[in-house]
Amino acid sequence: MPAYRFVAIDSAAAEQRGVLEADSARGARTLLRSRGLIPLQVDAIVAEAAAPGSRRFARKRMNAQELTLLTRQLSGLLVSGLPLERALAALADDADRAEVADLLQAVKSEVSGGHSLSAALAQHPREFSEVYRALVAAGEDSGDLGLVLGSLADHLESSQQLRSKLLQAVAYPVIVVLVAVAVIVLLLTYVVPQVVGVFQGAHQKLPLLTVLLIAFSSFLRQWGWLLSAALVGGLVALRQALRLPGPRAAFDASLLRLPQLGRLLRGLDTARFASTLAILTAAGVPILRALQAAIDTVSNRVLKADAQEALALLREGSSLASALALHKRYPPVLITFIRLGEQTGTLPQMLQRAANQHAQEVQRRAFTLVTILEPLLILGMGVVVLLIVLAVMMPIIQMNNLVK
Repeated sequence: MPAYRFVAIDSAAAEQRGVLEADSARGARTLLRSRGLIPLQVDAIVAEAAAPGSRRFARKRMNAQELTLLTRQLSGLLVSGLPLERALAALADDADRAEVADLLQAVKSEVSGGHSLSAALAQHPREFSEVYRALVAAGEDSGDLGLVLGSLADHLESSQQLRSKLLQAVAYPVIVVLVAVAVIVLLLTYVVPQVVGVFQGAHQKLPLLTVLLIAFSSFLRQWGWLLSAALVGGLVALRQALRLPGPRAAFDASLLRLPQLGRLLRGLDTARFASTLAILTAAGVPILRALQAAIDTVSNRVLKADAQEALALLREGSSLASALALHKRYPPVLITFIRLGEQTGTLPQMLQRAANQHAQEVQRRAFTLVTILEPLLILGMGVVVLLIVLAVMMPIIQMNNLVK
């Protein structure tokens, strides 16, 4: 049965809130009255089962950390022997956010109605991805749902750690760039005009660098808003263009050709692809279904197209290693590990080794790029500030020489 979130008052006029299960909103109100409560508001948590006149309860999407913790807790409860419905109810009661509690109550309602956990999760595709649901279905088929959820939690944690390390690596350069741009704009639009105005009033011949600085400062103060609008418009237009298959494929292909960044992006997609495929095949998901789910985790359209072509070749009887090696875009290390796994019957283990190796390579390349980028950014900012200082100081030096 669907779940409903209610607000009611009891005989003492005290407000009561909670979640209950009923066949309709009217049935939920009837159930509340039978408990001696006067219903004030009844909202359907699951939109598909909402009765006329009820509205969908707004719910924020779970973040990666909440999903990982939820998966780990559910795995522990199931491994301990707790039935699925009771485990979901316990997690709903302990949820920190009301939105997560509502989500778990909705899933529990579907499970109580006779649906499998994977089918219940399919009602919430925003919170539970295709890979997540495929692993849950594989765990249900094998009878080891708790153990499979434990492996899934490990996979989510490793993915979250890799994402966190990459964010930490790029955070400092981004902050440096933003501060540098802010300082330079402040100098050009506020400080420089006040200083060089004195020189312009002296009617002396200014150095070329000072003249250029004054012209650029005037342009920035007069047309800066137009420049900002053009920049924002260009970014919006680029974003819209990248939603089209052709421009997005061309853009992704150009990214892969970049000397260092291309290898980093390719390694990141490869690690995600291999890790997902490894955990799915280890859980017993058929290779074709596992490969399709792993393809959905690849962000680069060119690599995704190659994997889709490999999936078609795999249906025709080709090996996975040969199919992925066709266009030579996936790293040779991955192909080698897959070939060894297919030959020895240890494909999940070989895929996981490849995923770990590429994840480590991504971290190494990211920190190497940041190590090179940081001094270059500081040097670039220093050069710009130096030019501004020289443009301001050179007229002062000229005036001192004239006085002497």
